[in-house]
Amino acid sequence: MTPQNDRYDQVTNALGIGMEWTRSGEDLLVRIDPGEEIHVSLQKLAEEVGFNAAAITSGIGRTRANIYGYMNNDGVYIKRTLEPPSELVSLSGNIARTQDGKPFTHIHCCWSEDDNTVHAGHMFSCTVAVVAEIHLRVMTHAIMTRCPLADVQLLGLQFS
Repeated sequence: MTPQNDRYDQVTNALGIGMEWTRSGEDLLVRIDPGEEIHVSLQKLAEEVGFNAAAITSGIGRTRANIYGYMNNDGVYIKRTLEPPSELVSLSGNIARTQDGKPFTHIHCCWSEDDNTVHAGHMFSCTVAVVAEIHLRVMTHAIMTRCPLADVQLLGLQFS
Protein backbone atom coordinates (compact mmCIF):
# COMPACT_ATOMS: atom_id res chain seq x y z
CA MET A 1 0.00 0.00 0.00
CA THR A 2 1.41 3.39 -0.93
CA PRO A 3 1.38 6.42 1.38
CA GLN A 4 -1.12 8.04 -1.02
CA ASN A 5 -3.53 5.11 -0.49
CA ASP A 6 -3.06 5.31 3.29
CA ARG A 7 -3.96 9.00 3.21
CA TYR A 8 -7.01 8.32 1.03
CA ASP A 9 -8.20 5.67 3.48
CA GLN A 10 -7.77 8.09 6.40
CA VAL A 11 -9.66 10.86 4.60
CA THR A 12 -12.59 8.65 3.58
CA ASN A 13 -12.87 7.16 7.07
CA ALA A 14 -12.68 10.63 8.67
CA LEU A 15 -15.57 11.77 6.45
CA GLY A 16 -17.70 8.95 7.84
CA ILE A 17 -18.04 7.21 4.50
CA GLY A 18 -18.67 3.54 5.03
CA MET A 19 -20.70 0.49 4.23
CA GLU A 20 -24.42 0.97 3.69
CA TRP A 21 -27.08 -1.65 3.09
CA THR A 22 -30.77 -2.06 2.41
CA ARG A 23 -33.06 -5.02 2.92
CA SER A 24 -36.00 -6.40 0.94
CA GLY A 25 -37.34 -9.53 2.61
CA GLU A 26 -34.41 -11.93 2.88
CA ASP A 27 -32.30 -10.02 0.31
CA LEU A 28 -29.60 -7.55 1.34
CA LEU A 29 -27.89 -5.19 -1.09
CA VAL A 30 -24.65 -3.80 0.32
CA ARG A 31 -22.45 -0.94 -0.84
CA ILE A 32 -18.88 -1.02 0.47
CA ASP A 33 -16.79 2.12 0.10
CA PRO A 34 -13.09 2.88 -0.57
CA GLY A 35 -10.59 1.59 1.96
CA GLU A 36 -12.90 -1.06 3.40
CA GLU A 37 -11.95 -4.73 3.30
CA ILE A 38 -14.75 -6.93 1.95
CA HIS A 39 -14.49 -9.86 4.41
CA VAL A 40 -14.44 -7.50 7.41
CA SER A 41 -17.37 -5.47 6.08
CA LEU A 42 -19.56 -8.52 5.43
CA GLN A 43 -18.72 -10.00 8.83
CA LYS A 44 -19.73 -6.68 10.45
CA LEU A 45 -22.96 -6.80 8.45
CA ALA A 46 -23.74 -10.31 9.77
CA GLU A 47 -23.34 -9.03 13.33
CA GLU A 48 -25.32 -5.83 12.69
CA VAL A 49 -28.25 -7.56 10.98
CA GLY A 50 -27.97 -10.63 13.20
CA PHE A 51 -28.11 -13.48 10.71
CA ASN A 52 -26.34 -16.85 11.00
CA ALA A 53 -26.31 -17.97 7.36
CA ALA A 54 -26.36 -16.23 3.98
CA ALA A 55 -25.55 -16.92 0.36
CA ILE A 56 -23.42 -14.26 -1.32
CA THR A 57 -24.94 -14.38 -4.78
CA SER A 58 -23.14 -11.59 -6.64
CA GLY A 59 -20.67 -8.76 -6.32
CA ILE A 60 -19.18 -6.15 -8.63
CA GLY A 61 -16.99 -3.07 -8.25
CA ARG A 62 -13.36 -1.94 -8.27
CA THR A 63 -10.86 -3.19 -5.70
CA ARG A 64 -7.13 -3.16 -4.96
CA ALA A 65 -4.65 -5.11 -2.85
CA ASN A 66 -6.39 -8.36 -3.76
CA ILE A 67 -4.96 -11.49 -2.18
CA TYR A 68 -6.40 -14.60 -3.74
CA GLY A 69 -5.44 -18.15 -4.59
CA TYR A 70 -6.45 -21.76 -4.67
CA MET A 71 -6.26 -24.91 -2.59
CA ASN A 72 -3.85 -27.46 -4.04
CA ASN A 73 -4.32 -31.24 -3.98
CA ASP A 74 -2.59 -31.42 -0.59
CA GLY A 75 -5.23 -29.14 1.00
CA VAL A 76 -2.83 -26.19 1.21
CA TYR A 77 -3.76 -22.71 0.01
CA ILE A 78 -1.44 -21.13 -2.55
CA LYS A 79 -1.73 -17.33 -2.44
CA ARG A 80 -1.20 -14.68 -5.10
CA THR A 81 -1.42 -10.88 -4.98
CA LEU A 82 -3.04 -8.50 -7.46
CA GLU A 83 -2.02 -5.10 -6.08
CA PRO A 84 -3.17 -2.51 -8.66
CA PRO A 85 -6.81 -1.43 -8.79
CA SER A 86 -8.82 -3.98 -10.77
CA GLU A 87 -12.39 -4.50 -11.87
CA LEU A 88 -14.27 -6.86 -9.56
CA VAL A 89 -16.13 -8.81 -12.23
CA SER A 90 -17.76 -11.49 -10.10
CA LEU A 91 -17.98 -12.42 -6.44
CA SER A 92 -19.88 -15.28 -4.76
CA GLY A 93 -19.78 -17.37 -1.63
CA ASN A 94 -21.46 -17.69 1.73
CA ILE A 95 -21.48 -16.50 5.31
CA ALA A 96 -21.79 -18.92 8.21
CA ARG A 97 -20.77 -18.92 11.87
CA THR A 98 -17.74 -20.62 13.36
CA GLN A 99 -18.09 -22.96 16.31
CA ASP A 100 -17.49 -19.99 18.64
CA GLY A 101 -20.25 -17.95 16.95
CA LYS A 102 -18.15 -15.53 14.89
CA PRO A 103 -19.21 -14.73 11.30
CA PHE A 104 -17.07 -16.47 8.69
CA THR A 105 -17.04 -15.45 5.02
CA HIS A 106 -16.02 -17.87 2.27
CA ILE A 107 -15.71 -15.95 -0.99
CA HIS A 108 -14.49 -16.64 -4.52
CA CYS A 109 -13.86 -13.82 -6.99
CA CYS A 110 -12.89 -12.94 -10.50
CA TRP A 111 -10.96 -9.72 -11.23
CA SER A 112 -9.97 -8.07 -14.48
CA GLU A 113 -6.91 -5.86 -14.80
CA ASP A 114 -7.21 -2.76 -17.00
CA ASP A 115 -5.78 -4.74 -19.94
CA ASN A 116 -8.51 -7.38 -19.39
CA THR A 117 -6.13 -9.97 -17.92
CA VAL A 118 -8.35 -12.08 -15.67
CA HIS A 119 -7.48 -13.43 -12.20
CA ALA A 120 -9.75 -15.70 -10.19
CA GLY A 121 -9.84 -17.84 -7.08
CA HIS A 122 -10.48 -17.96 -3.37
CA MET A 123 -10.45 -14.42 -1.93
CA PHE A 124 -8.26 -14.03 1.16
CA SER A 125 -8.33 -10.23 1.29
CA CYS A 126 -9.73 -7.51 -0.94
CA THR A 127 -9.81 -3.75 -0.33
CA VAL A 128 -12.34 -1.57 -2.10
CA ALA A 129 -10.73 1.02 -4.41
CA VAL A 130 -13.88 2.75 -5.74
CA VAL A 131 -16.96 0.78 -4.70
CA ALA A 132 -18.22 -2.77 -4.22
CA GLU A 133 -21.90 -3.68 -4.59
CA ILE A 134 -22.81 -7.06 -3.16
CA HIS A 135 -26.06 -9.02 -2.97
CA LEU A 136 -26.73 -11.51 -0.17
CA ARG A 137 -29.68 -13.80 0.47
CA VAL A 138 -30.19 -14.42 4.18
CA MET A 139 -31.08 -18.03 4.89
CA THR A 140 -33.30 -17.53 7.91
CA HIS A 141 -33.92 -21.18 8.74
CA ALA A 142 -30.52 -22.63 7.80
CA ILE A 143 -27.93 -23.48 10.41
CA MET A 144 -24.44 -23.58 8.93
CA THR A 145 -21.32 -23.90 11.07
CA ARG A 146 -17.71 -23.67 9.87
CA CYS A 147 -15.62 -26.45 11.42
CA PRO A 148 -12.02 -27.56 10.92
CA LEU A 149 -11.51 -30.37 8.41
CA ALA A 150 -8.79 -32.97 8.82
CA ASP A 151 -5.63 -32.42 6.76
CA VAL A 152 -6.75 -29.25 4.89
CA GLN A 153 -6.63 -25.52 5.60
CA LEU A 154 -10.35 -25.05 4.92
CA LEU A 155 -13.03 -24.73 7.56
CA GLY A 156 -15.78 -26.97 6.19
CA LEU A 157 -19.53 -26.42 6.38
CA GLN A 158 -21.53 -28.47 8.82
CA PHE A 159 -25.34 -28.38 8.58
CA SER A 160 -27.57 -28.97 11.58
